[in-house]
Amino acid sequence: MNYKKVDDKDIAFLVSVCGKDRIFAGQEIHESYGRDELVNKHLFPEVVAEVDRTEEVSQIMKYAYEHNIPVIPRGQGTGLAGGSVALDGGIMVSTVRMNKILELDEENLTLTVEPGVLLLDIVKFVQKNDLFYPPDPGEKSATIGGNISTNAGGMRAVKYGVTRDYIRGLEVVLADGQIMTMGGKTVKNSSGYCLKDMIVGSEGTLGIVTKAILKLLPLPKKNLSLLVPFPNLAQAIETVPKIIKSKSIPTAIEFMEKEIILQSEEFLGKQFPDSSANAYLLLTFDGNTKEELEEAYEKVAHICLDAGAIDALISNTQERQEAIWSARGAFLEAIKASTTELDECDVVVPRNKVADFVKYTDELQSKFDIKIKGFGHAGDGNLHVYVLRDQLGEKEWQEKLARAMDAMYAKAKEFGGEVSGEHGIGIAKKPYLEATKGSEYMALLKRVKLAFDPKNILNPGKVC
Repeated sequence: MNYKKVDDKDIAFLVSVCGKDRIFAGQEIHESYGRDELVNKHLFPEVVAEVDRTEEVSQIMKYAYEHNIPVIPRGQGTGLAGGSVALDGGIMVSTVRMNKILELDEENLTLTVEPGVLLLDIVKFVQKNDLFYPPDPGEKSATIGGNISTNAGGMRAVKYGVTRDYIRGLEVVLADGQIMTMGGKTVKNSSGYCLKDMIVGSEGTLGIVTKAILKLLPLPKKNLSLLVPFPNLAQAIETVPKIIKSKSIPTAIEFMEKEIILQSEEFLGKQFPDSSANAYLLLTFDGNTKEELEEAYEKVAHICLDAGAIDALISNTQERQEAIWSARGAFLEAIKASTTELDECDVVVPRNKVADFVKYTDELQSKFDIKIKGFGHAGDGNLHVYVLRDQLGEKEWQEKLARAMDAMYAKAKEFGGEVSGEHGIGIAKKPYLEATKGSEYMALLKRVKLAFDPKNILNPGKVC
């Protein structure tokens, strides 16, 4: 695709829309705009516009559409698949200044926000009002716009679902600058195609979200965690379907191995409540009464013990829960700190295939002579598997990484899984999406993209 290069006239237009202090070009562009948390391509936009209202986004898109300039939407840049990296230069539209909480509607249980509001601020705000926003991705400093862009999930997905399940309505700026409202505060809607659900997870390739109406729930009054040590990871993961089948569904079910817990302890300088076993399940429960929680966790504890668990450790104090979950939240950073470079495989497989997939990744370590570590959401089948470079030279690293990734994505397909559970496709996973879904599926995605964005200027090169 031949796009127009941004020139002084284009920059002057952007300044007229946003003001000089919110437009950055050339050497003024911060190095972080050339990468995200994992994909370090050093590919920069030609200009960054920090917008602060919908009308500015609309004006920029109208101009870009008329002049055939690519536009890359971006929030905090905490993605892991290169979804907010500029492949073709162009204009990067940063929504970090659009960070207002606009309305709490306690009658309809909705919260209306701008896309730049941080997830952690949403959680704090609604909790103060005795309400609950369930999606719980690990990166709490991500913006809600980024969460919507990738359909982020997180640890509570096993009970509550993912971001898409909590989007009631969206305001979206389309490729030609048109401002479109999709959905609203209604609970039910059977009025034609659900366009808002297409925007969720589209990674900024179909439109730019400028406002979101989020569904809220009453805040559960009680919660606790259960840390269950097992002799090995296979036993731990094989217990998960039994837990789900019991109908005492925890809020979260995470799996982890001893090595990563020790790394997290070292990284944080804090002690994990127990690190003596080889593998663990970490479960949380929430509810409104002590009796409700006791019934649920006692049933699950017995299931685990019958399946060979060493113990079932109840964490019912704030201090112990914070120790456990701060360690769990630091797993990725601890792995990153332990190696020179890494890449992630974010596959999702049926729950009864999680143990088989983890066993397969262990086999790949020996087969390709490369270190592979992982943890994940056992309750919904979403694994986070990391291939570590350590001291490998560039050529050897790229060869072994490619072989390991090809093997893992092929195995996920064999198990009936998908390429990404919650981190999106971006540029990093696009080849694997094409390989696993096939040409007809990709052609359909491209036709959808064409309907929303005929000139292919919105975040080009991503997803399809």
